[in-house]
Amino acid sequence: MATGRGSRYLLTIGRWRRSFGIAPQFRALAALVPGVSHVDNKSDFLGKRPHRRHPGILQLSCVRLPQALAEAAQLLLLGSAMPNMEKQVQALTNYLWSRHLPVEPEELQRRAVLLEKKILENADSCQTEKHHEEILHALRRTTYHWQELSYSEGLSLVYMAARLDGGFAAVSRAFHEIQARLPEFQPQTLMDFGSGTGSVTWAAHSTWGQSLREYMCVDSSAAMLELAEKLLKGGSGSGMPCVPGVFFRQFLPVSPKVQFDVVVAAFSLSELPSKADRTDVVQTLWRKTGHFLVLIENGTKAGHSLLMDARDLVLNVRFFLLLSPYPPFPTYSHQFLCPHELPCPQLTASKPLACSFSQAYYPIPFSWNKKPKEEKFSLVILARGSPEKANRWPRITQPVLKRPRHVHCHLCCPDGHMQHAVITARRHGRDLYRCARVSSWGDLLPVITPLELPPSAQDAQDAPES
Repeated sequence: MATGRGSRYLLTIGRWRRSFGIAPQFRALAALVPGVSHVDNKSDFLGKRPHRRHPGILQLSCVRLPQALAEAAQLLLLGSAMPNMEKQVQALTNYLWSRHLPVEPEELQRRAVLLEKKILENADSCQTEKHHEEILHALRRTTYHWQELSYSEGLSLVYMAARLDGGFAAVSRAFHEIQARLPEFQPQTLMDFGSGTGSVTWAAHSTWGQSLREYMCVDSSAAMLELAEKLLKGGSGSGMPCVPGVFFRQFLPVSPKVQFDVVVAAFSLSELPSKADRTDVVQTLWRKTGHFLVLIENGTKAGHSLLMDARDLVLNVRFFLLLSPYPPFPTYSHQFLCPHELPCPQLTASKPLACSFSQAYYPIPFSWNKKPKEEKFSLVILARGSPEKANRWPRITQPVLKRPRHVHCHLCCPDGHMQHAVITARRHGRDLYRCARVSSWGDLLPVITPLELPPSAQDAQDAPES
């Protein structure tokens, strides 16, 4: 960690600390995260809150389904005649988690050309037809066969048993991120693309039920929409819905002027058959976003890569909207979740990893489903408008390892790099050490970067040493 870059940060921050009378033992933190100073409570940073509730804490405790939703799901499954439900649930869960994105035609063509060259090098050039058969056979054997899922009434029930609780936990964590950081935000309208069983509606009602007055659920499957409506009505086709103001439709609203405060696509983009389709849908969803666009996928490399493509598309969409015939809203956008808008360091590493979150939840109480589980998911939250001045704190990207008198944190930093930080009270200060020790995977670590220093501190940082 003792690099030339780290030494430069250590020198500049050391000057600032000497000018403001900060203890020398904190200087080592400059090597912890590039350009970071220590955290203390001299400026009433924590207020009256204990360290275990510092402002970077964003993890939810173990999430539980609303009682009305859990009872409705149990009623529907008990009333169904589906055999071997437990095995079907496990099979669908494994299939959805291991699913890859469909191979694009350009990639398939590239593979075919490489196979043709390899076969022609060791074969008789006269047997052209046989070579074509060999190429097709090799492509079938080595190419992932993506298939679109058609949700019938039976498969919709299996999906509900497999994914209702985990999906609710992931979406609840995403909404909590917005609510915790912007408590004044009170959305009135929400659209859920690929709404499935309606877990987004229930999570949104649990988070902003006092302000939301309209929920638009869009799903191409009529069976899924019928199931979601039954869940809202306690497991039957009649009765009053538990959440008022919910509307169901199979297609997106046509009018380009119709917008929603929050737009969500949870585990839906991976159901689209091509990158072109995903691009069209993401652009449409962004046009319909008034404030926040929330995208969630499985916490796999495929899911994370898909979300990064969507993120890059939206962050650059202002250039397309300048040419659009429908520019009634601001074209500025920013990343709300990550501390930077640079390429994801997890994907550009020598061994790429999925940037993901983990949320504990209590599953629907079936005989095979009693212990708490963890939902691992990738998440992108994009906001409309220019970003307000805020702390760009590093985000913890893996479980925090707590050891005697030191803590290991893996951080995604504002400069777009990953950092493995080993934090101790002696080297980095009691407040930062205690904040790190009570933090969890997905939280923000409250450290200060040079961009956040006051102007007087910036001047002192640039002044030559005496």
